[in-house]
Amino acid sequence: MTNSVESKRATPGKRERLAAAAAQVFHRQGVEKTTIADIARAADVPVGNVYYYFKTKDQLVQAAIGAHASELDAIIAHLEELDAPAERLKSLVRGWVEQRDLAARFGCPSGTLATELDKRDDGLEEELAAVMRRLVDWAERQFAAMGRADARELAVALIAAYQGISLLTNTFRDPELMEIEGRRLERWIDSLA
Repeated sequence: MTNSVESKRATPGKRERLAAAAAQVFHRQGVEKTTIADIARAADVPVGNVYYYFKTKDQLVQAAIGAHASELDAIIAHLEELDAPAERLKSLVRGWVEQRDLAARFGCPSGTLATELDKRDDGLEEELAAVMRRLVDWAERQFAAMGRADARELAVALIAAYQGISLLTNTFRDPELMEIEGRRLERWIDSLA
């Protein structure tokens, strides 16, 4: 669920920088391999200051989920500026394709975190599922606006296609796979209009 939307917000404070850094470092290293010092370094915050904002690594995971939610909100706000639902969906796909090199190295940020959290069974997986569900719900609204009675199934198919191609792009370390699938998804969206 990545996209290259520029934020128009003020410079984030330490808490927000730590949350964003946690999301980034967890994506690149995984939750289990990441230390609080890694996150502090990425956020350019002294390690001791991290504990002022987050007492545990799980709180940092929760903050990273919040960072994913904020990024999704920014992406959706950007997409909502487009007039037609099909164009919104295709723009979403193009945003995914723009992140193909990152996907080739680390996979989808939300998808890889969801996979890792699912193994923990501590409730955090449900928080991330809620964020991912928001993207599926948004896509469903776009397909419904296109007059599709099967909007839910199409939304699930779109997000599943992205998650699947992210996995393959990462597995084979081949960003071109994301480009190929992106073009196919755009043609598919056009065929549904």
